Amino acid sequence: MTAGRRSQKPAIRKRAQPGWTSGKRVLDALAAEESAAVLRILMDRHPGLRDEAEQIAQGLVSSPSAEDIAQDVISATTLVDEDELAGRAGKHSWGYVEPGETALQLLEEAVEPIIADMKRRMELGLAEAAETICRGIVIGLNEIDGTGEDGLLGWAPDFPAEEACHALAELIRACPVAGRKPSLKRLVDALARDVPGWSEMLARAAKQAMSRR
Repeated sequence: MTAGRRSQKPAIRKRAQPGWTSGKRVLDALAAEESAAVLRILMDRHPGLRDEAEQIAQGLVSSPSAEDIAQDVISATTLVDEDELAGRAGKHSWGYVEPGETALQLLEEAVEPIIADMKRRMELGLAEAAETICRGIVIGLNEIDGTGEDGLLGWAPDFPAEEACHALAELIRACPVAGRKPSLKRLVDALARDVPGWSEMLARAAKQAMSRR
């Protein structure tokens, strides 16, 4: 054989093992919606798995940490790209948009997914988990209050306190009427310990939200 030339002998191809794709299990490579589809098919074929799956799901959605949620809020609000402010604020074909208004919108959008998750858990009947998320939101907002003079918070300094009241009101609206008073009492008592400087403000916001139900 001439040196430097590759063999012309056909390469022997290994037969793929079931359940593997390029060395990786297919299950490990599925997207979230594909994994959900597999779970649904499994439960349809094996109804006995449904109770166990329900227990696992309950555990996943019912045990958040207020401290972790607070960190999520801090990250979401402090990592907003300030280029978004420049892109949205100022002169446009439809008129002039104030930077403060734009900053407020961007900050609200950053926290909205966490508030939506709080409401979802309340609607699932997981009141304790929803209350914990609400506490985390308020704690996180309290942490960033007055800390962002040079960022988006510098344009919207009232955002943390206003958003805390909004989160509390959203929780009350999502809560079934029969459970509102006990849920609210637990939450207001906890927040008085978590953020004592905001306790009176939050109590007023809670009272207003209850009166508008």
